[in-house]
This record gives sequence, C-alpha cells and structure tokens, in this order.
Amino acid sequence: MSELSGSLYGCRFHLDDMKFIPHPAVQILIWVLLALLAQRLQPLALLVLASVLFALALKLCAKQLLGLLRRTRWILFSLLLIYAYTTPGTALMAQLGLLSPTREGLLDGVLQLGRLVSVLSGLAILLALLTQTQLISGLYSLAYPLRWLGLSRERIAVRLALTLEYAESAMRDTASDWRTTIHNAMQPCAEGAEHIELRLQPFRAVDVMLLLACAAVLAGVWR
Repeated sequence: MSELSGSLYGCRFHLDDMKFIPHPAVQILIWVLLALLAQRLQPLALLVLASVLFALALKLCAKQLLGLLRRTRWILFSLLLIYAYTTPGTALMAQLGLLSPTREGLLDGVLQLGRLVSVLSGLAILLALLTQTQLISGLYSLAYPLRWLGLSRERIAVRLALTLEYAESAMRDTASDWRTTIHNAMQPCAEGAEHIELRLQPFRAVDVMLLLACAAVLAGVWR
C-alpha cells in the first residue's frame, strides 16, 4: 500500500492495493444509473426491479432499509395523495364526487411509489456495502472534474466527512433524547476532526466494463 502525498485541508490519502472489489465511485454511479433507469421502466419491469431491490435490501440491510422508509413515510404518503386527487380520470368512488380519488391518479401514485422504493432500496444497499470512508472516497473520485473549475476536492471531502459525522451523531442523539439535542444545538460549535484519511482504490478494467454495461442498458431503455 502506497501513501499518496498530500495533506491539504487536513486530508491524507492512501492507494489501496487490496484484492478487487468494485470501486466506491463505480458503486455510487451504478446506484445513480439504477435511479435513472427506474424513471423509464414500464410498470411490469418496474415491479420486477423494485421487488428484487427491496428483497435484496431486506436480506442485506433490513435495519437500514426500514430506517429510510420510516423517515420518508410521510413523503411517500403525501405523494400518493397528490397523484390520487390531482390526476384527472375516473372517480374511484363515484358517490363521493369531487372528494373521490381517481383510478388513474392512484395508478400513477403507486407507480411513483415503486420508483421511490427502488431508489431507497438501492440506497440502503449502497450504504450497507460502503463504509463512511469509502463513500467519501467515492465522492472524492467523482469530484475530479471540479478541479477544472478551480475547486478543491480535498476541502469538499473534509467538509462532507464532518457533515456526515455530525448528522450521524445528531440523529442518534435525537432518537434517545431530543431535548438534550436541541440544547446542544444552541451551544457554540466544538472543534471537529483536524484531518481525515481516505484509502483510494485504483480504477480497473472491470470497473470500466461495469460502467459501460450500465450505460448501455440505460441508453437502451431511455430511447
């Protein structure tokens, strides 16, 4: 393992020469491609995708998945109501008149819920496969084009790491004692970590092949 020189903005980076696993950046891009793919699939294909991802997420990271669904439950419910009552169509219960949701609206709402469940299931799997350091490492790699705009990836990586650390701590504390959390939020901010270390895994031929395969599938569906 060779250490890459650099401690800008408190970052130190390592090149990881361990056995092959998909690059964190590739895993993130695959999730993005799946999210885009879910927007174009027909209902039957979307049902298959959502079912596979949901079942896989339940097997690999049920706690993570259920946590995401719990946090977004009101968004999901509101989305279904919005589609059910704002989409023109045949009233589901004619006796209710204007107060009845429409069949077309409910179908569209369920379709959107399927897309969101697919995205959330994929996100749960991604968060289960990647540690926080790997996630930041992947985003750091994906941020390479920002150098052309004169922006610092190192600064972004440090701020993202500190934000994730604070968010994780805040959610944990809120779940146990929300009064103390509010009180602590009103206090002056304490100093965060002075540096982070990222293990940078090199891109390999298989990573490129995975991305090309996903891009080909997405291009075929998007046309």
